[in-house]
Formats: sequence, structure tokens, C-alpha cells
Amino acid sequence: MQILITGGAGFVGSNLALMFAEAQGASVIALDNLHRRGSELALPRLRAGGVRFVHGDIRNPEDLDSLPAVDLLIECSAEPSVHSGYDGGARYLINTNLSGTFNCLEYARRHGTAIVFLSTSRVYSIPVLRGLPLWVQGQRFVLPAGEDGPGWSERGIAEDFPTTAPRSLYGASKLGSELLIEEYNAGFGLPTIINRCGVLTGPWQMGKVDQGFFVLWAACHLYGRPLGYVGFGGKGHQVRDVLHVADLFELIRLQIGSFDQHAGHSYNVGGGREVSASLAELTDLCRARTGSRLIPGEEPTTRPTDIPYYVTDHAAATRATGWTPQRPVEMILDEVLEWLGRYRDTVEPVLE
Repeated sequence: MQILITGGAGFVGSNLALMFAEAQGASVIALDNLHRRGSELALPRLRAGGVRFVHGDIRNPEDLDSLPAVDLLIECSAEPSVHSGYDGGARYLINTNLSGTFNCLEYARRHGTAIVFLSTSRVYSIPVLRGLPLWVQGQRFVLPAGEDGPGWSERGIAEDFPTTAPRSLYGASKLGSELLIEEYNAGFGLPTIINRCGVLTGPWQMGKVDQGFFVLWAACHLYGRPLGYVGFGGKGHQVRDVLHVADLFELIRLQIGSFDQHAGHSYNVGGGREVSASLAELTDLCRARTGSRLIPGEEPTTRPTDIPYYVTDHAAATRATGWTPQRPVEMILDEVLEWLGRYRDTVEPVLE
């Protein structure tokens, strides 16, 4: 199989490229503009793994035109920050996340290439997520057992959860891309799969507050840097599920193994309730493993794009493929901390 991965030097793209090259024996091209700091660290890893790197930008259709035809395009490129665009820099966000997707679709249409598109849980409505009937249990927000509503239950958020605005500029750009993909599937018969991913994580993620919080939390405890609980009272009760990038690879591998069965479908993809943690719980896990005495600051004011709770209900993906996440929070954290320690001299300056 010949695979093109856009955003191929990013955290998700580079890991998927290496996994497909090793486990599937695929011929993989990784396309990336190296815009995000830290992506340059992927280049020697890609080279060592037999992945061909091409410096290019999906905003430029000419860069895609120069590439050979492939069997599969995995679209990982994105400006991934939920805060992006509100500082007046919305053009890069929209050009990358929306216009870039269009360029990828045109490349795929010309060559008859199947597409797996990595979307986001941020396509869902912020006000509706904030309106969930959450209550505090221990150190986390929880949904009431046995209750449900439109698109939600105690298992988490399903595919039919409302996508009404507002959902952030980032979420809007990804939802717009989903709509384009659906039209190309219906109008041109292009084989497409959309995976709405929650929080993805693992080694070689250059974590930030607004994207990659799991690695950031581990790094701050290990490297002795300050942290803070922001919003919703400032107690760290916010909950996210997390998914190791290797678990994502296993799902995509199953999907493309029977592409016709999944073509035209959208799936919520994440660790689910069993692989979730609040910020306060993650703090305790990090302290226990690092010996850190870090006490996060408390900022009760909630930012406009913040949400208190998102846990993926991945039942649809599980029914369709038999896939379930295999790596619990503790295992993922141990792996991230080991990587942060081993590569501290390389990684710490980037994370600053």
C-alpha cells in the first residue's frame, strides 16, 4: 500500500507514518510545512523509519500536484488550537483547516485515492456541552448514572450530539471540512472515513495548554514548571478522555482493512470513560510518579472556548470494527514520563 500522510511531521502524522511503515510494510510519504515548533524533531525519526519526507503545504495545491498517486491519504494536517484565530490570525487557521482540506480532496478525486480524515471533538456545541447536568464526584465532574439526552449518556458524547454554534473557529473549520468530505463522498464516490478524535497523546507530542495538555501536565511536574487550573471554579474538575496514538493506529488499520464497510461514515474516537482523567486526578498521578510537590494555581474565570467535560462514547466505532482502546491513563503517563526524561535536553527547550 502507498500512503500519503499530510501533517506528517506532526505528532499524530509522524507516529502514524512510522507505524504504517513498520507494521504494514507500507510505502509512506509524509508531507508537512514544519510550521509548528518541534515538528523538525520528527525528521530524523521518519528517515530512520523509511518514511519519505516532503516539505510542502496543503494550502498550496501545487505542492500536492507534485506528489505521485497513492492508495490512501490520511489527513492529519491542521492548526489544532481551539484558541487559534481570536488574536486576529484566523487566516492561517481557515486556509489550513478548510482550504487545505479542499486541496486534499481535489488531489484524492484526481487520483481515486481513499481518505481517512482526522476531525475533532470540537465540532460539538460549546453551550450544549456546558449545559450538561454535571456534578462533582471526588475530584472530577461526572454525568448522572442512568440518565441521557440528545447525543449523550453516562458513556459520554456520541456522534449525534448537537453541532450548533458556537463551537470555536477551530471547530467550525473542521466541521466545514467534514461537510466538504461528505459532498465528495456523495457526489464523486470518493471513499472517505471521518474520525472525530478527542485528546490524542503519547511520546513526541509537544504539549501546550490549548493542545496536548496531557504531555504538558507531565512535563511541568517532571521539569518543575508552574501550572494552573483555569475555569469552572479553578479546582481542576474538568474531565477529558485520552487516547494513545498507537490505539488510533489500530483503529485506522481495521477501518482501511474493510474500507467499503466504513466509507461515508463518521466515528467518535477516543479513550472513553475508562481512559479519562480530570486535571486534579492527573496532578495526583504526576506527583506520585515524579515526586513533585507542584501545586497548581487556581483561576476560576472560564474562557469562552473552554468546556468542563468531554468523554468519547466510541460505541459506534467499537460495533463497526471490534476496536477498543488498550492503553489506560496510567500506562500512557508512564510512557510519556519515560520519554520526557530520556530526551529532556532535546524536548524541554521546545516545550518552553
